[in-house]
Amino acid sequence: MSMFCNQCEQAANGVGCNISGVCGKSPQVASLQDHLLYGLKSLALYADKLGRNAEIDRFTIEGLFTTVTNVDFDARHIGGVIKRCYELKEKAKAASGVNLSGPAADWKPADDLDGMVRQAEAYGINGQHVNEDIRSVIEILMYGLKGMAAYMDHAMILGRSDDEVLAFVQKALAATTDANLGLMDFVGLAMECGKHNLTVMGLLNAAHTDTYGHPVPTPVQLGTKAGKAILVTGHDLKMLEELLKQTEGKGINIYTHGEMLPAHGYPGLKKYSHLVGNFGGAWQDQAKEFVNFPGAIIFNTNCIQKPADSYKDRLYTWGLVGWPDVKHVDGWDFSEVINKALELPGLPENPGQEILTGFGHNAVLGVADKIIAAVKSGAIKHFFLIGGCDGAKSGRNYYTEFAEKLPQDTVILTLACGKYRFNKLEFGDIGGIPRLLDVGQCNDAYSAIQIAVALAGAFECDVNDLPLSMILSWYEQKAVVILLTLLHLGIKNIKLGPTLPAFITPNVLNFLVENFNIAPITTVEADMKAILG
Repeated sequence: MSMFCNQCEQAANGVGCNISGVCGKSPQVASLQDHLLYGLKSLALYADKLGRNAEIDRFTIEGLFTTVTNVDFDARHIGGVIKRCYELKEKAKAASGVNLSGPAADWKPADDLDGMVRQAEAYGINGQHVNEDIRSVIEILMYGLKGMAAYMDHAMILGRSDDEVLAFVQKALAATTDANLGLMDFVGLAMECGKHNLTVMGLLNAAHTDTYGHPVPTPVQLGTKAGKAILVTGHDLKMLEELLKQTEGKGINIYTHGEMLPAHGYPGLKKYSHLVGNFGGAWQDQAKEFVNFPGAIIFNTNCIQKPADSYKDRLYTWGLVGWPDVKHVDGWDFSEVINKALELPGLPENPGQEILTGFGHNAVLGVADKIIAAVKSGAIKHFFLIGGCDGAKSGRNYYTEFAEKLPQDTVILTLACGKYRFNKLEFGDIGGIPRLLDVGQCNDAYSAIQIAVALAGAFECDVNDLPLSMILSWYEQKAVVILLTLLHLGIKNIKLGPTLPAFITPNVLNFLVENFNIAPITTVEADMKAILG
């Protein structure tokens, strides 16, 4: 069995994983994910004609998110999703009243996993188009759709949706099967994906702030508190809230991990006294950190890795996350996780360092007058957005070194798990304004955009004329769609690393350089000199 996957930054040899996934994905799972994506395209051919259908739209969003890196590694589960996709395709076909022909329109999966895997040989990336540049842009579009689906899934869990976005998802998926479309057609669809993702991120931001209040600057304890414990990792705030409700008064302390750190800044979550701190760092260190957490652990979205046997028996997944032989929680009843935590020894009293989070756009713009005055006086010379995904591949120490070497008259905005490269360092402040402002999760990129837009408005200039530079790190598809959103907004001069995506061909890269002046990171000294002079 062979595979080819180049969707994440860790693609083997900078080209693609063709034996097994660096992420832990087996060739079987990789093939089934390719098959599911093909099935979603088949479904979209009819769903696009049908119009809005809540069941199909919701399934499509969940199906796309299922194939994002480090989400679902359970082959049997993905096989079941493929079968459900076919059922919905047939339902949409009958309801739409249209008769389409062609391989995608006529798609029907085999009855068993092995058959589905064999079929998937024709559904992979390299079979999408004979022209490598068109194939490259189709990949960018597909990864953008997958990333946008991840954000939309969180918004839908909190009751938010948008018919225009959902219609675009079906239209774009169907378009990838059209051999008559050319390069610029797919470039246009990729830019449109960035536009719609801005809507989705706005929806998600509103869902979070309407439900839990605007984040406020909050110190978060990195040490431990004596008592039973549950560690929550992932991105979903609603799942954390439900767990906090169900553990209240039970003597169990709740810790966040990875991208859940910003949860401490929301008034509606920080009100729970047993939300006591953050344990560990970014996703790629889980295997060496979780062994030292003597409590229950639950994933509510990506990024799961192959669990070690030492903690597998106290590990749970929820939502779309799946790993073979790891217990999965369906729905909102976390009693099994709670009971497991009560059985385990828990953590000792061991206070540690505190770090700040909660600098969403509402908090930052609340002191905009001080920031603007500091810029005008020369106290603040430049802003740097240093954020994005963290990862295990070498080269990411660049971001630590970059943050450390910045002059004292600069301010760092950060978001997503890339901040773990430097968020425990001491940067001080400028006139009471912290030099390191943690805007939140990758899900909170909307806040960073709002801060930039507000500053541009205050200085009556274009965002590209602000003393603001973006030094971004990427790992998976949510980072891809955020980049598409920044390009849709016309933001230029982005530096991207630690390596450029393997799915971008030289011609497509030239297009990005010529139109947006995107550049790969080089050395800290050279990049800093180019920006600051």
